[in-house]
Amino acid sequence: MRIFFTILLACCTFLAQAQPQKLLVLGDSLSAGYGMTQQQGWVHLLQQQQNSWQLINASISGETTAGGLARLPELLKKHQPDAVLIELGGNDGLRGFPIAQLEKNLSAMLKLVKQQQAKPILMQIRIPPNYGPRYNQLFVDLYPALAERHQAVYWPFFMDQVATKPELMLSDGIHPNEKAQPIIRDFVLPLLLKL
Repeated sequence: MRIFFTILLACCTFLAQAQPQKLLVLGDSLSAGYGMTQQQGWVHLLQQQQNSWQLINASISGETTAGGLARLPELLKKHQPDAVLIELGGNDGLRGFPIAQLEKNLSAMLKLVKQQQAKPILMQIRIPPNYGPRYNQLFVDLYPALAERHQAVYWPFFMDQVATKPELMLSDGIHPNEKAQPIIRDFVLPLLLKL
């Protein structure tokens, strides 16, 4: 009887380990695949590239940190993710929202993720310099500071690889095109596997 339970326990342990972990991607149009189908976007391409993580793309074009914060509790409850990638803030910056508001919303999201025993990942976001060097610097500096304060994993901005190359951008100069998606996937893949 003891041997039977030992084998059963070993099988359950193996099955638990074999299940891929879940990563919830909470982002804006850059992760939602703006201007293309979801299958063409980097999140879907990344899912095809590896099987260690099940990717749940909860990104919405136009999403702000306030919108992400409002949706996060229900997403955590529904999906029970092991990790959450927060790729938000670009739309806040483009609208000139106060840095204090951005900080408050991102902090609240990081706390919520940790309360659910999931690993928070904060991606650096950059914005065009429309609002002047001071605002831009405060915006950029906020992300690594928040990641350190909340002991979150800090990921560099995937758009750094493509934003300066017009052939990889849509005509609006803000969103990556279909050709950029595999490049973003290849940038994120080693970061994901490090988790």
